[in-house]
Amino acid sequence: MVGAISKSNQPLAELQNQQLNQTNQTNQTNQLTLEEFLALSSTEPESEYLKGKIYQKPMSQGEHSTLQAELVSRINQVAKPNKLAYARPELRCTFGGRSIVPDIVILEWANIPRQEDGRVAHKTEIPPDWIVEILSPEQSANRVIEKIVFSIEFGTKLGWLIDPKGERVVVFYADGLPEIKTGEEQLPALEIIKDWQLSAKDLFRWLYVE
Repeated sequence: MVGAISKSNQPLAELQNQQLNQTNQTNQTNQLTLEEFLALSSTEPESEYLKGKIYQKPMSQGEHSTLQAELVSRINQVAKPNKLAYARPELRCTFGGRSIVPDIVILEWANIPRQEDGRVAHKTEIPPDWIVEILSPEQSANRVIEKIVFSIEFGTKLGWLIDPKGERVVVFYADGLPEIKTGEEQLPALEIIKDWQLSAKDLFRWLYVE
């Protein structure tokens, strides 16, 4: 009884993370299916399902959250009024046997999942049209790159990997080799977004509070 009372007094996030840790320990010898993963309680930060394993995303910190918020706002300022595309942070996308939570998901307007009455669907079971990941110091760059490449293989048109420390953006294309953008070089957007202008320098200027 004492143990049960003690457990009930724990913060919800701590209990969820304990559940995730226990699940990860079990997965060392017995991997979960995608359906089993999706049935688990959500965690904070979110967790992703990749190749039968669960990985929890790092906690968003100052630089990461600043770039995420500013970029979502900028994309929506340009693309949303004319119903070209819509950017959302931390939107779970489940497709190709994996379930990922990119830092920013941009979907062309026609591709936004909808219910029959036009209301936004609860689940997104398609790849993003444009995926943006912001590299955190404790993250594995290889795992993040793998997530972007996997998305492109399933139909994503454009991917950005933002490296705040190096102040550079690695751009992934569906039909070409990756490019590294720095300084005054312009960062590409979806072709449907015609009035887009943002350089790497402008992007990282958001990190400076004057």
